[in-house]
Amino acid sequence: MPLFPLNVVVFPGEKLNLHIFEPRYKQLINDCVESDSTFGIPTYINNGVGLYGTEIKLLNVEKKYETGEMDICTQGMGIFKIIEFDRTAPGKLYAGGKVEEVEDIADEDIVTRVQIQEKLQELYTSLGISNIFLDLPEDFKSYDIAHHLGLNTEQEYTLLQCNSEALRQEMILQHLNQVLPIVAETERLKERVKLNGHFKNLTPPNF
Repeated sequence: MPLFPLNVVVFPGEKLNLHIFEPRYKQLINDCVESDSTFGIPTYINNGVGLYGTEIKLLNVEKKYETGEMDICTQGMGIFKIIEFDRTAPGKLYAGGKVEEVEDIADEDIVTRVQIQEKLQELYTSLGISNIFLDLPEDFKSYDIAHHLGLNTEQEYTLLQCNSEALRQEMILQHLNQVLPIVAETERLKERVKLNGHFKNLTPPNF
């Protein structure tokens, strides 16, 4: 599989727009267009190419420049694990490798999904951004919200490696339960800072 390592985590179903400017990746995309094939984006993490990544389908080339640069629209498909990695595929400028598909277990828990949606709504409300709360379908999956949880790249990469929806749900719920008290305390701190220096209408205690 042609490989395009990036310091980003792409989840299945996610749409990703990219500007292609390096010669090796211009070649990669042109090859994919000619052969109507997919390519892979393994996550570049901790100064190296991670073993896990996402197969990417090229939806269309939105714009092509005189320099050969391109704006492309893509979509994530399934997860793969790299078995063999070549910094340059045979006769190519770009990387390639032998990969195996990671089978995903659809064992989602409905109760956990509802809890996640409630906690996510609570988080967005606490942050004052409830107006952009995601309009989620009733059967939304963990991948649908993974980029909207405030996870760092390492945490998103851990989520990508997990092939069980139920386990991903537990990881997400645990993250939300940990971050919500922190956000709430931050908001209380902001309110205390705002009050500092203002006239206070306080009721003296009886003693």
